[in-house]
Amino acid sequence: MPYDLTGSNPTVAGLLYPDDLLDGLAEREGRTYRPEPLGLPAARKAVAAHYGRSGVDVDPDRIVLAASTSEAYGHVFKLLCDPGDAVLVPLPSYPLLPHLVTLEGLRTVPYRLELDEAWQPDPRVLAEAQARALVAVHPNNPTGSFLTAETVQALVGACARSGAALVVDEVFLDYPLGDGAHAATLAGEARALTFCLGGLSKLVGLPQLKLSWIVIGGPAAEVRRALDGLAFIADQYLSVNTPVQLALPQLLDRGAAVRSEILARCRRNLDALIRSTAATESVTLHPPQGGWCAVLRVPAVHDDEALALALLEQDGVAVHPGYVFDFPADGFLVISLLTEPAIFDTGVARILARF
Repeated sequence: MPYDLTGSNPTVAGLLYPDDLLDGLAEREGRTYRPEPLGLPAARKAVAAHYGRSGVDVDPDRIVLAASTSEAYGHVFKLLCDPGDAVLVPLPSYPLLPHLVTLEGLRTVPYRLELDEAWQPDPRVLAEAQARALVAVHPNNPTGSFLTAETVQALVGACARSGAALVVDEVFLDYPLGDGAHAATLAGEARALTFCLGGLSKLVGLPQLKLSWIVIGGPAAEVRRALDGLAFIADQYLSVNTPVQLALPQLLDRGAAVRSEILARCRRNLDALIRSTAATESVTLHPPQGGWCAVLRVPAVHDDEALALALLEQDGVAVHPGYVFDFPADGFLVISLLTEPAIFDTGVARILARF
């Protein structure tokens, strides 16, 4: 595909990775198996130190390791829910989320993010919601919208009143876009039981190493019960391999160079997209605040699938049609800011030439 604007795999995006990035995987201690359901203490301390570098104090004893963010979701849903229970999930959002809910025998109950409110949910909807867990994605994928302070207050308030837990996917949090774009982690939240998810896949651009984490916040008694439950669940899997845990301090340290590469790429492409769309009245860019994606609003002359197919077959450009992410109407295209610049610029030019 000449102009693929859908890529989300950083390892094949033409980025520079340090030659010694994976050297820590050769630690001799990795030949000895010492299972720790919550994760090796040194690895959990490394995760806590990562948050500490951002000025957030996280107790390593409140961190649980998993093999992926998907597995982390599964652990949390098993802990919180019984079969048939409801989980609130934002829309638009990454299409994997409803599948993860369904695989646990649970019901997905969507709540809309409002375009006119900078992709924030309606607080009244949250106040009326009844569910065992409320999922928020911070920043959202694909809209790139951070949770505002008002939205966080509404989310926490809804959970505190209903007894639901707040599950916050923060895998893209370290990729703020644009001047002044930044948002704080919810890992320090103490007012309601909160599970913040992160991992190497996005933070260090290494999805193949399969390590993520859950940071648990909230009232002390609830956190203790959650840790006991997650320890039991994780003990049945013991899925996180020892070498990657031993290498984690080095990966988080040297991986900062990869993170800088990814962030520079995404910011460069976003700047180019802002300039290109500014000259096209019929196409609107909703600038993302964070993450690796951008959303284009285009004239809904055809449904999104037909438009995406036309771009693919006639222009050689691959994009995500909006319906993949459950956008509320036709006229939305999602493109990846991770794309190599030459491919990105030409692909965007071909999209805009249609309008």
